[in-house]
Amino acid sequence: MSHDTYELKAEAREQVGKGSARAVRRNGKVPAVIYGDKQPPLAIALTYKDIYYKIHGGGFLTTIATIDVDGKKIQVLPKDFQLDPVKDFPVHVDFLRIGKDTEVNVDVPVHFINEDKSPGIKRGGVLNIVRHEVEFHCPANAIPEFITVDLTGANIGDSIHISAIKLPAGVKPVISDRDFTVATIAGSSAMKPETEETAEVAAPEAAPAAEEK
Repeated sequence: MSHDTYELKAEAREQVGKGSARAVRRNGKVPAVIYGDKQPPLAIALTYKDIYYKIHGGGFLTTIATIDVDGKKIQVLPKDFQLDPVKDFPVHVDFLRIGKDTEVNVDVPVHFINEDKSPGIKRGGVLNIVRHEVEFHCPANAIPEFITVDLTGANIGDSIHISAIKLPAGVKPVISDRDFTVATIAGSSAMKPETEETAEVAAPEAAPAAEEK
């Protein structure tokens, strides 16, 4: 399942370079470049407000967009962006042209479900997330919005590896040489004992009272 696509209006920039980019920003726009799909790079300027809200709205780098450049519509995937280090506003964006066979590497968030069905978590174990995002290689038009890890049956000491996660068709982890860990269920000091009997056995016997002299 992918994010909804959206459209941005842009104008082509004749010149490229730092001076040109500064002039674009002075006019309240954000300089950007569209490249890829065996075509020459295209320098464009986007409306500041449009791009600011898209970047800060989540899912920016995993959502295909259509950019209308002076009437010509181009399908793209945002590949990278730079923010001003102080004011957090966008200063440059790179877009990748999407052809029908384009494949991309993207970081996809990991979602965890059924924590209430994990015996380890019920006993007070802790979900230790090793990777909040995983980098996948997938078709540009079928980027998953997130991948789901089902914790049903997970116990203390269990590790959840990428091989245990059901992935959509055509989606492959970029790390392919090992079955890496996405999360573990770790014990914690607040863990409940398995049964009441074990609790009684584990309880130390009361020390005998000291004899009065």
